[in-house]
Parts: sequence; structure tokens; C-alpha cells
Amino acid sequence: MQLVLATNNKDKIREIKQLLDDLPITVLTRDDFLDFPDPEETGTTLEENAILKARAISEFCNLPALADDSGLEVDALDGAPGVFSSRYAGPDVTYEDNNRKLIEELRGVSEDKRTARFRCVVAIAWNPNDTQTVDGNADGFITEDIAEGHGFGYDPVFYYPPKQKRFSEMTLEEKNGVSHRGLALQEARTLIIDRLNAAKKGH
Repeated sequence: MQLVLATNNKDKIREIKQLLDDLPITVLTRDDFLDFPDPEETGTTLEENAILKARAISEFCNLPALADDSGLEVDALDGAPGVFSSRYAGPDVTYEDNNRKLIEELRGVSEDKRTARFRCVVAIAWNPNDTQTVDGNADGFITEDIAEGHGFGYDPVFYYPPKQKRFSEMTLEEKNGVSHRGLALQEARTLIIDRLNAAKKGH
């Protein structure tokens, strides 16, 4: 089976590939195609955006495609930035721009009220008319500063109590075991394995 990752984000590609690495499938990315599209995320929910991206890439490549849409929901901000997480500080911004805006918005908010969760919806479009979705959540707190070094997105400001670390302080394997995307992709793995088994039986 060939599966196309419907994302242009190299950090996401690295995480997703690591989680699907041991499956008997060929994972393709934007680098395997000419003129790979970048579907506009016009949905109002994570699920809508994930489905939209997966279907668009499946149609373009004529192959099954996997897309995810992730968002950070901060309780003190009534669930913001949510579906706008990647462009919270505006269009074409850096991860640091978004993190700085978030820290600024939460200035003066006490530690116990800085609760937040990462949510991820993964959609697999087996073809443009057959799509399945799964999701994963990770609960934590927003820190008062931005950690230097590793991590992408909001990882440098997201503290995960069970590990007593920020996401940016974890190894890729460690993060994939507990993160919203890691948990959603574990569910997606099951969907892929089910399809592979069904295809074997079909033969």
C-alpha cells in the first residue's frame, strides 16, 4: 500500500513517518510529486480541515492520503487559538510569533488557570469518497516562558504533567507515545492495519 502524507510541514512529516515506520506500506510525501497542492484550510473544525486536506491530496495523487489538523485549546482563552493555532499571530508567522502572542495573552493568569489541551484529528481518505477519522488529546499547562531549543509549534510552552516536561524537552519517541498526534496516529495505524488485512483476505 502507498500512503501520501497530506502536509507540507516537515516537522509533522518527521513525527508521522516515525510512527508508521514499521508498517508494510510506502509512505510518500510532497517531495515525491511535482506541483504538490497546499489545500486551503477553510473548515471551522479540526475534523473538517483534516478531511478537506486528505480528500484533496487523495484526489490529486489518486492514492490514499493521510492528513491531520491539530489545535491548542487554552481554557483561559475560551478554547483559543483552537482551529487557528498555526496562524494565531497572523498569516505567514513563525512558531515563535505564535508562542509570544500566547504568552502575552496569558500574562497575569495564575498557574492553576493556565490549563490547556492539544487536540489532533487524523483523516485517512482511502479515496475521495471513503474517509475515516480518529482523534487524540493531551492535557497540560501553558508555561510563562518559551523554552529554548527543540520542539515545534507550541511544544516549547506546553508542559505535560505526567512526564514533568514540556513537549519540546521530550525525544521524538517519548513525545509520540503521549502526544495528541501520537495518540491519534496510533488509532490511524489500526485503521491502516485493518485495510491491509482486508486487502489480503480480498485476494
